[in-house]
Amino acid sequence: MSSATMPGYEIAHARPRSIFTRFERKQELQHTTHFCPGCGHGILHKMVGRAIDELGIQDRTIMVGPVGCSVFTYHYFDVGHVMSAHGRAPAVATGVRRSRPQSIVLSYQGDGDLSAIGLAEIVHAANRGENVTVIFVNNAVYSMTGGQAAPTTLLGMKTATTPLGRSAAKEGYPLRMSELLATLEAPVYIERVGLGDNRSIVQAQRAVRRAIENQVKGLGFSLVEVLAPCPTIWKKSPVEAQRWVRSAMEKSFPLGVFRDRSKDAAPWPADEAAPDLEKIPEILGVAGAELPESPVLALAADVPVDLEVRVAGFGGQGVLLLGEVLAEAGLEAGLEVSWLPSYGPEMRSGTSNCHVRIAREPIDTPLVAAPHLLVAMNEPALRKFAAQVAQGGTILYNGAAFPEQLQRPDLRVIARPFAEIALELGNPRAMNMVMLGALLELVGVLPAACVRAALAQLVPNPKWQELDLRAIARGRAMAV
Repeated sequence: MSSATMPGYEIAHARPRSIFTRFERKQELQHTTHFCPGCGHGILHKMVGRAIDELGIQDRTIMVGPVGCSVFTYHYFDVGHVMSAHGRAPAVATGVRRSRPQSIVLSYQGDGDLSAIGLAEIVHAANRGENVTVIFVNNAVYSMTGGQAAPTTLLGMKTATTPLGRSAAKEGYPLRMSELLATLEAPVYIERVGLGDNRSIVQAQRAVRRAIENQVKGLGFSLVEVLAPCPTIWKKSPVEAQRWVRSAMEKSFPLGVFRDRSKDAAPWPADEAAPDLEKIPEILGVAGAELPESPVLALAADVPVDLEVRVAGFGGQGVLLLGEVLAEAGLEAGLEVSWLPSYGPEMRSGTSNCHVRIAREPIDTPLVAAPHLLVAMNEPALRKFAAQVAQGGTILYNGAAFPEQLQRPDLRVIARPFAEIALELGNPRAMNMVMLGALLELVGVLPAACVRAALAQLVPNPKWQELDLRAIARGRAMAV
């Protein structure tokens, strides 16, 4: 209803324009949020939305939401969104703000997220004075995951992991994040507010706006800590929960401004423009140098390339090097590539595997969940990953025979004594290159010149290059 339909009246409170009119998280009840009755997030969402509207920054705003009750911010705010891993929102916000300096970046986090697993991220972002705004919701407990104790849980407070109440001797004292961050030199504005009564809510609205406005002015790091009720996990009615914010939480977490340099802070330094491409050789100190000719052999446009490979074995078998050579050869061929290693703490004999993707189109994720081709250098690796190979895929196995119980009619299996061939060549460590040769013969899309160039990059010793090239040649012959 607009004020035009009610002569003599003006609407003072309404849904902010930057908040959606419908919340499509569920098919039903799209006029309601997922927050519990009496939850402070709903009040805080309205505050943030109103500040965005008043500052006229809706089209520039990007919210970063991590794991927790803030995880569905993209269902409520009609702004840009980036979701981050648990606790990593300040790091993600840093990257977004620096890569898009004209944007306004809001990190919206809970206490279990910011003050626990994300403690290092928030401390270092604040210490650098990153030009971002952090909204920190403190309800003294892990709300979304079942009510476990958080670093901000009050002394004596009962939670799922402190059923007798938090003890200073066992769990330590509540972590006061605003006070802690205020000891750093870089932050511009830090204030703690509460949602315990209407007067406090009005002050919280002012603090939220100031924290966001500081970023609009380019002043640097601002954080607003909000003491918010959580009726469901606290096992209180909404009214009781709001009273408990005033009677209990504010005693442990006093309200107030802990840092405010908004009036005298120097603007965040402007980002330097990227250098012109023609000046890069001079910056790198290679101006005038003759660059080696690229061995790239352009593949025919009609040759499809979309490889997802998993290489697995023990540490010391050359698992990661095989993947690196494969990925580097893909780069030399002008293709999109990714290489993601995974290994245990042991230098030798620990488990080791890597994901390799090679494609014509940009790669969406480096993870290879269902490989087209599995290179298994030993039986434990085969047993661990064979079931993951995609239907119609191929397994290269270092063994005289493929285990009967792992046979699948939808797979092509090539079991060869690759380790014995490496011994014949004079060095057992060449087994990875023998298996690489078989792999290259099977995929058939990487030119030999690209493979040689990759080896030259990764294995600079000519003696080992010569051995690896012979091993690759032997492996190609074993793939048939």
